[in-house]
Amino acid sequence: MTDLETRAAPPGAAALRRAAPALVGYAAVRALGLLALALWSAARDKSAYTLLTARWDALWYTRVAELGYGYEVRLPNGDVHSNLAFFPLLPWLERLLHTVTPLSYADAGFMVSLLASLAAAWGIFAVADHVYGRRAGVCAVLLWAVLPVGVVQSMAYSESLFTALAAWSLYAVLTGRWVMAGVLASLSGLTRPVGLAVVAAVWVAGVVSLVRDRRVESTGGAQTTVRAPRSSLDAPPRHERSTRGAHVTQRAVGLLLAPLGAAGYVLWVGHHTGKGPLGYLDVQAGWRNGFDGGLAFARFIMDKFTSIPSALAGVGLIVGVALLIRLYLVCVRQRQPLPLLVYGGVVLALALCASSYFGSKPRLLLPAFPLLLPLALALARLRTSRSALVVAGAAVASAVYGAWWLNGSGPP
Repeated sequence: MTDLETRAAPPGAAALRRAAPALVGYAAVRALGLLALALWSAARDKSAYTLLTARWDALWYTRVAELGYGYEVRLPNGDVHSNLAFFPLLPWLERLLHTVTPLSYADAGFMVSLLASLAAAWGIFAVADHVYGRRAGVCAVLLWAVLPVGVVQSMAYSESLFTALAAWSLYAVLTGRWVMAGVLASLSGLTRPVGLAVVAAVWVAGVVSLVRDRRVESTGGAQTTVRAPRSSLDAPPRHERSTRGAHVTQRAVGLLLAPLGAAGYVLWVGHHTGKGPLGYLDVQAGWRNGFDGGLAFARFIMDKFTSIPSALAGVGLIVGVALLIRLYLVCVRQRQPLPLLVYGGVVLALALCASSYFGSKPRLLLPAFPLLLPLALALARLRTSRSALVVAGAAVASAVYGAWWLNGSGPP
């Protein structure tokens, strides 16, 4: 599928049945990862649940849910870590669940992540199935599950929630549901700064489809004037005109809705801090976050070449970045639908070109599921027994790595 032509989506119950193998496989992989984490943590006298729900960014989200915005930490070097850096949708959902259930804020964050990860897996399947077929959809979900940092999908973090909103927004674009695409894009913009990638995908797809429709109308009009003098018979039937008008209206509404979430929060932060529309950038600067085109990351890699052990890590980083770029180029060569290329490209660029927290880049790349589609296609071409063996081996490796990672340095 190379253009924006859409097909009707299957009904809900039929869609769930079609996605069932992918969701069951995803749940099994995540269960294995959580089991490995529990065993590893118990051996080190740590709480696996605490690692998932009350460490690193998860603490910041629960503080926002409980106390609202305004909390900050001033470091000895002068940096200011403000909770305004964390977008509000996840803490809003944590507060909602805490209000209507006996769950604590941390428990609510874990529940949101659990449900959102399943929704993300279903959304990834829906996109891949729509473009490449059911077998590729199942493989795409399993590959997303067995990523080395896949354990983050089970943490009280915003990655799973964001990926779910992004995947379903892209699916809505692919199936011509523009208002739904805009709503989900807006919600993704309330979840993480990388919501910009979803907004960009919706807008580019909308503009391209508008240009295509105009070209089709222009061509049809030219043919009509050649055939006969202009008359009421030359106009399309009234129901076709109304359908076309409704489609244009829905697309316009979707495009208008898409950026509202991110723009609304960024503008609110600017007003709240008194620093104007760019106040959010100052908040991120307090965390030493920014976008420098990848210069800081390049220096970080080059600094590794000071000794043989660290040089091996530097080589590994270079190879990893090269493989990611190659994967994206394969996506382009395979002519993925434009919304997927735009979304995947923006997520990749934002992750690689951020100027801080270099150890978090694998986590930041977690939502870039379109990059997995070439691998999913290759896996889908294998015999079932062979593909199952590959996935099983990757699942074990991912579970062990995730358990070791969270019990060590973990997410920054």
